[in-house]
Amino acid sequence: MEKLIIQGRNPLKGEIAVSGSKNAALKIFPVALLIQEPIRVFNVPEIEDIFRAQEMLIALGGEVKKVKDGVFDIKFSLPVRQAGASGGKNQKGIILPTGLVNKFRASIMFVGPMLAKFGEVSFPHPGGCVIGAGVRPIDLFLDSFEKMGAKLKISDGYYRLTANKLKGADIFFSKVSVTATESLMMTACFASGETTLKNCAMEPEIVSLAQYLNSCGAKISGAGTPIIKIKGIKKLAGGIYKIIPDRIEAGTFAMMAAASNSGKIFIKNCEPNHLEALWILFDKIGVNYKLSKNSIEVSPSKKILACDVITHEYPGFATDLQSLYTVLMTQAHGSSLIHETIYDRRLLFTDTLVQMGANITMCDPHRVVVSGQNKLYGRKLVSPDLRAGVALVVAALIAHGKTEIDNIYQIDRGYEKLDERLRALGADIKRIK
Repeated sequence: MEKLIIQGRNPLKGEIAVSGSKNAALKIFPVALLIQEPIRVFNVPEIEDIFRAQEMLIALGGEVKKVKDGVFDIKFSLPVRQAGASGGKNQKGIILPTGLVNKFRASIMFVGPMLAKFGEVSFPHPGGCVIGAGVRPIDLFLDSFEKMGAKLKISDGYYRLTANKLKGADIFFSKVSVTATESLMMTACFASGETTLKNCAMEPEIVSLAQYLNSCGAKISGAGTPIIKIKGIKKLAGGIYKIIPDRIEAGTFAMMAAASNSGKIFIKNCEPNHLEALWILFDKIGVNYKLSKNSIEVSPSKKILACDVITHEYPGFATDLQSLYTVLMTQAHGSSLIHETIYDRRLLFTDTLVQMGANITMCDPHRVVVSGQNKLYGRKLVSPDLRAGVALVVAALIAHGKTEIDNIYQIDRGYEKLDERLRALGADIKRIK
């Protein structure tokens, strides 16, 4: 196991580049199941979740070749048909490997394309980090596949979906879900007739995926709105896909700069228009920042003020930025209410901030009150999940003394070479085994 050792209070300044979007890049690997021609993908973040997606595609018979840093050629021809060996007792057909499915939640994205192209797929319940593990039902996916004509059987801990031919359907999502929207959008490309998805997520990653699929021959309209229509086709071509910048990483670096408040930080290779909810907050709390078409500049501010926030689906304030905003509010003057509306357990990490010296009161599992301004102090910590983990890194950077953060695999799932990039800004941070 590796850990991070961080000596806090070092001034941060300089330039840092944003990587390709984790959530956009993850989806190109299941998309490859639908395409027999090669795909060249640019701006791919080399992070643990992407490595797991690559392993899944390879396990199913695909090929992944690294051309150079951030550039990969991927191809899928015919699957290896497995029976029994992966845990699917008495099941024949295409089985997603249990070991990989248990490692990351995004494995659910492979189910729809496999079902659409090959008429069957078997898989265990998807795993992932502690946030949402066991409490993120996949009913949205299963119910939608059944509406498209698939038959579901559950036995020996495995789901098995079969369909002679998926049919277009009118599907209303009872809950706004990015992965369900993307999964059904991909799956519907090979269904007969037209599929209408309602109450869809509207994230930029969904728009990017739809644009790429359309460039391959798909007929998708409405991506980025609550209603998406997909007309079924018979085949998709390959092509080139450039991954959009990671808006969560851009927001991470912007809030890190605001919390440290020690020097000018220039964040490049990003899309500031994907973070409008954050800029509204920055205006309210007094952060000194400037935006350009593809960069963000954050300079020291005179005073950071407290401000309440409520997480919301895009284009609202992203739940993936809530942990970082909570850390920022420990440095603000006044009290702020943080209301997490998306995930039940995402505020539990605030107990760790309290151990570091933060004044945080938990009202209920969805709300905390942060009373600033607080001095934070270094501690021995464990990263509970990806977003809380990187928030603890930011807390350690502004804390007095030394902090050790264990279980940094969770951070590596979403941030490429984070310690190296932060050292370039002046942080005293090192990775040890």
